[in-house]
Amino acid sequence: VMEKKTIRDIDVAGKRVLVRVDLNVPQDEKTGAISDDTRIKAVVPTVIYLVDRKARVILCSHLGRPKGKPVDVFRLAPVAKRMSEILGKPIATTRDCIGPDVEQAAAALKDGDILMLENLRFHDEEEKNDAGFSQALARLADIYVNDAFGTAHRDHSSMVGVPELLGKDKVAAGFLLKKEVEYLRDKLASPAKPFLCIMGGAKVSDKIQLITNLLPKIDTLLIGGAMSYTFMKANGKGIGGSKVEADKLDLAKDIQAKAAAAGVRFELPVDFVCGKEFAANTETRVVDGEIPDGWQGFDIGPKTRAKYAQILAGARTIVWNGPVGVFEFPAFAAGTNELAEAVADVTGKGAISIIGGGDSASAIEQAGLDAKMTHISTGGGASLEMLEGKKFRSLAVLG
Repeated sequence: VMEKKTIRDIDVAGKRVLVRVDLNVPQDEKTGAISDDTRIKAVVPTVIYLVDRKARVILCSHLGRPKGKPVDVFRLAPVAKRMSEILGKPIATTRDCIGPDVEQAAAALKDGDILMLENLRFHDEEEKNDAGFSQALARLADIYVNDAFGTAHRDHSSMVGVPELLGKDKVAAGFLLKKEVEYLRDKLASPAKPFLCIMGGAKVSDKIQLITNLLPKIDTLLIGGAMSYTFMKANGKGIGGSKVEADKLDLAKDIQAKAAAAGVRFELPVDFVCGKEFAANTETRVVDGEIPDGWQGFDIGPKTRAKYAQILAGARTIVWNGPVGVFEFPAFAAGTNELAEAVADVTGKGAISIIGGGDSASAIEQAGLDAKMTHISTGGGASLEMLEGKKFRSLAVLG
C-alpha cells in the first residue's frame, strides 16, 4: 500500500503550496490549440481539494521540449486558460518560473488563489536538478505536493530537488500520483489471479525489462503488435515484409523459454490483417499462419481476436501495455478495439484492468472505452518503468 503522505495528511490552510503537475498536453503544431486535455483534468481533484482548504496554490509543469530556453509555442498560458475553464476559477500566470517577479506574485496570493508558473523547461537547470534552480523554486513554497506521475521517473529539480530541500514534513503526494502508484505498483504486488498481460507495441527490446519483472507474477501473456513478428521469425515462421528486430531473435527465443519455465501461458497471434504498405488506404487481406512475401502484418486477425477475447474472459487482473495493431488507421484498428471491448467487459464483471500510458491510453480513448477500465495511466515512460519494478527517487523523497 502507498504509505506516502498525501495532501490529506497536511494542513494547507493559508500556506503557499507548490504543486508539481504534468500538464504536458498534446497541441496542434500550427495553432497551439490543446488537442487532448486528459492530463489537465487528471490533476483537477488535487487542485480543488487544496483550493477548498484555503491553500495558496502554485502550479508548476513542463510542456513540450523547449531545450532550456523560452519558446512561445510551449508557454503555459493556454493550458492555464483551459484549466481555468474546467475549474470555473481564474488562474494567474507568470512569464517565468523563478526570480523576483515570480516571488512577488507568489507572495501576493490570497487563500484559495491559483497561480501557474511558466514552463519549467525554459531553464535547462530543471532537467539537471541544479541546486540553485531547486532553491529558487523552493523559495516560493511552504509545502510541496507532487501530482506529476508522467515525470515521476525523472530526477529533475521540480521532482526531487525541491522536496529534498523542504524536508519530509513539508512534502506530500497528490491524489493522481497516489492512484497511479496504487495501481501500477501496489495492486500488482499481490494481484488477483488469473493475472494476464497484453503486450503490444513495436519492439521486444523495449519490453524486455517489463516481461522479466512480470513473468514470475503473471499466468498468461498475450502478444500483439509489431513485436509478434520478431517472435514468429525466431520460431522460423514467414513474416513477409513485416517489421522485425533481426538482431533480437535470440532474445525472443529466450523470453519464450523463460515463460515456459515459469509456467506462463505464452500466446502469439495465429492470423493477421496485412497490407501492401504502411498507409491508411493500402490494399488489405487477412492471412492465417505465415505471412507471404509482398505483405506486411499490421493488426491481429479475427481468429486471434476471438481466441484472445476468450482467454481474457477468465482474467481477474489485466495489465495492457502497447496496442496490438496500427490503431491509427481504421483498417488496422479492429484488433485493438475488440480486445479493448473484451477487457471492458471483464472489468465490468469485477476484474481489475490497468492500462499503461502513451499509445495504449490513446488507443483505449479512441475506442471510447476509457471510462470502462479500472485505471488508465497518465504516464508513458513512467508507467512502463514502474511496471518494470524500477525505484523512483521522486517517490522516495515523499517519505
